[in-house]
Amino acid sequence: MKNLAGDRDLTKPLLWLSLCGCLMFSLISISLVEIFLGLALLAWIIRLIQKKDRLLFPSFLWPLAAYAALSLLSSAFSVDPPTSFRDCRGLLLFLAVPLAIAAFTTIRSTTMGSLSLLLSALVSCVYSLYQFGRGALPENRIMGFMGHYMTQAGLLMLFCLAALSFLIFLKGKIRWLWLAALVPALACLALTLTRSAWIGLAVGACLLLGLYRPKLLVLVPVAVGLFFLAAPKPLQERALSIFSLKAESNQDRIEYLRAGWEVIRLRPWLGTGPDTVDEVFNDPSLRLSAHAARNVHLHNNLLQIAAERGIPAAAFWLAFLVLAFLSALKIFRRSNPWLKAWAGASLAALAGLFTAGFFEYNFGDSEITILFLLLLAIPHGLREGVRSESRIPKDGSG
Repeated sequence: MKNLAGDRDLTKPLLWLSLCGCLMFSLISISLVEIFLGLALLAWIIRLIQKKDRLLFPSFLWPLAAYAALSLLSSAFSVDPPTSFRDCRGLLLFLAVPLAIAAFTTIRSTTMGSLSLLLSALVSCVYSLYQFGRGALPENRIMGFMGHYMTQAGLLMLFCLAALSFLIFLKGKIRWLWLAALVPALACLALTLTRSAWIGLAVGACLLLGLYRPKLLVLVPVAVGLFFLAAPKPLQERALSIFSLKAESNQDRIEYLRAGWEVIRLRPWLGTGPDTVDEVFNDPSLRLSAHAARNVHLHNNLLQIAAERGIPAAAFWLAFLVLAFLSALKIFRRSNPWLKAWAGASLAALAGLFTAGFFEYNFGDSEITILFLLLLAIPHGLREGVRSESRIPKDGSG
């Protein structure tokens, strides 16, 4: 807040506080998140015009920009251009990356951002447990403030991985605050009964433990086994259904794989157009069952993107993930605990979203996409701050 006290420049605190608002409502309200994101964008544009900020684009943003450009091109040749162009409004969410890099450049700003996320998760968990206690939910799967339990599960997965990273790599008393938030978040994630998020969490957690102390990985199967034995029967049955080809949802996913490949074969370069794959589900040549055809996407990130936007767009999306992982790994190798914690959260988020994305189109979910991009961007902003000012406490206590 130095600028506020000195030259009364309100744009920097507005940018930072707006993105803290995004994090604070990330598990509560997508409408409020988008409002705060709009305020942050306004402040950022003013700062660029006044030349108080410079454009900072991490390497992974370029393939993401190419993905956006190909999405627009695909929309122009879509089977339903109006629908596709409406869907492309979601591409504006990618601006969260340069906004976060510009806003979160100090230990104070990143700490407040992380605590905003923690508060959002705690509020969501309290409401989710209240929902579960009432027992009036579809299939008794908690949704929190979200419109669907899979969205809630994806958000909780990202939060749990970030909380685990902060718990492992930070030092001082603040790490125990993350442990206190992690426990109810894990319980709520379990109660969503969302298997894809469970698998994503397991992979992301294994990555974090491997980066911290590889020997701890031997405890993972023990922890999973104990959790399974202690879990109520509905949770046990849901977990076991992961390996069952007789489960209806698993059979649907096999049908989606076959249908998706058929769509890609017919339209390999530009796809059917964003948000239009469901419009071809009723094509008799795809031979989808009535149950499978009721869904609106292919439950697989890579398959969905290739079918909707074409193989080149899917290739750029993969390049985005690879470059984001490599850049986060480079930041993680620095000795500062705060950089390690944020970079660890990014690495785990990448591993978790990519793995869960084999079974769910989570990158197409606005709530999940915004939080995911913020987790990717914040360590880059903090690294830029470290480059210009070496004022981050070495003990990681803040």
